[in-house]
Amino acid sequence: MATNDTTTNGNRPLALVTGASSGIGLELARVFARNGFALVMNAEDAALDEAAAQLRASGTDAEAIRADLTEPGEVERLYAQATRDGRKVDALALNAGVGAGGDFARGTSLDKELRLVDLNVRSTVHLAKLGLRDMVGRNEGRVLFTSSIASTMPGSYQAVYNASKSFVQSFALALRDELRDTEVTVTSLMPGPTETEFFERAEMQDTKVGASDKDDPAQVAQQGFDAMMSGDERVVGGGLSTKAQALASRVLPDSAKAAMHRRMAQPGSAKEEQ
Repeated sequence: MATNDTTTNGNRPLALVTGASSGIGLELARVFARNGFALVMNAEDAALDEAAAQLRASGTDAEAIRADLTEPGEVERLYAQATRDGRKVDALALNAGVGAGGDFARGTSLDKELRLVDLNVRSTVHLAKLGLRDMVGRNEGRVLFTSSIASTMPGSYQAVYNASKSFVQSFALALRDELRDTEVTVTSLMPGPTETEFFERAEMQDTKVGASDKDDPAQVAQQGFDAMMSGDERVVGGGLSTKAQALASRVLPDSAKAAMHRRMAQPGSAKEEQ
């Protein structure tokens, strides 16, 4: 499926990127900028303003809209601001998300996990509804969901996070099939462990996966952008070890994948490797 990416916003197509203050989201914004897109960048933290300012300094039309997407009214406000004055979102990168590590029954915070569901799941559905409704009306557009290879395995000690990414993956693939008779494309980006602030924020620095070498977020973002522009169904983001892990997950039983995930994500597992 091909999408007409000629400008709908002045001289450049417009990309809306969530979670754009750091990590994969910021790198996605940079890739969009290098490829001639104007940007609406979203996150809730102050680092977003500096990130957008850096892109503007390099000649990109980049607008920062700080909004907490765990609040439905903030999702509505973000999209309304992004599309004001008749602007049209040509590419929607639904990247915002958080993690939460630990023992679900005995060690984690319910408030944090419900906030995770609100951000990773509910806001993704909400913003996809707003964006896709307009794209289908125009019969053009591209959507990139940041899923994860975590979506393919039961997440021992990351139970809610992995489940949220399983939702995102299933949701993206279902929408892609629903829209196959249109010129709107839906692509799923499936990163593995990536060098971002994710593990610090998820309080997983003492885990094997938290302490391990990780993929470059710039590489992951470029892979996601290329797959989206090609209209691909999905892409595993990262290096060879991540791709090998994704291949293994296709054949291993869920019990084996859960046990493997336990070894990577169990609190204190980083010390066991020393």
